[in-house]
Amino acid sequence: MPPKIRFITIAVCIFIVVYVFELVRRRHLSEEYSMGWLITGILMLVMATWMDLLTKISNLVGSAAVTSTLFFLGILFLVVICLHFSIRISNLTIQVKKLSQWLAILNHEVDLTRKGTHPSGNKLDDYQTQTADNKTDKPSKESVLINENFKDN
Repeated sequence: MPPKIRFITIAVCIFIVVYVFELVRRRHLSEEYSMGWLITGILMLVMATWMDLLTKISNLVGSAAVTSTLFFLGILFLVVICLHFSIRISNLTIQVKKLSQWLAILNHEVDLTRKGTHPSGNKLDDYQTQTADNKTDKPSKESVLINENFKDN
């Protein structure tokens, strides 16, 4: 690898590691996500400084140039990160849907209580209507089902 490209690669890797530490320190990046970036930055730094390892990996991959191997590994890392974030977004979408459904059921129960009707369809008498806000009855079947679904996530 030419010395100029090697120097640039080392500088970029050091910058990435320092920048990730700074983002974690400022609470812009959680520790959960910082580990992947730190490990990648350190591995790229090791490969850029230890040419024998990079040459062996290049021969294993079948690359003609060691710089191509570095770029290949960087692109592979980005693909893995994209896949990880797609999984996280899918899980968050499911949680938002469950939360929205749970909130809609709660709002419906509150509306029925204010109108003087219990969610089961029975009319509330005056005493029950006045104390409905202060009372902590058993939750409805729908609320219990949704709460059980949230425990899984």
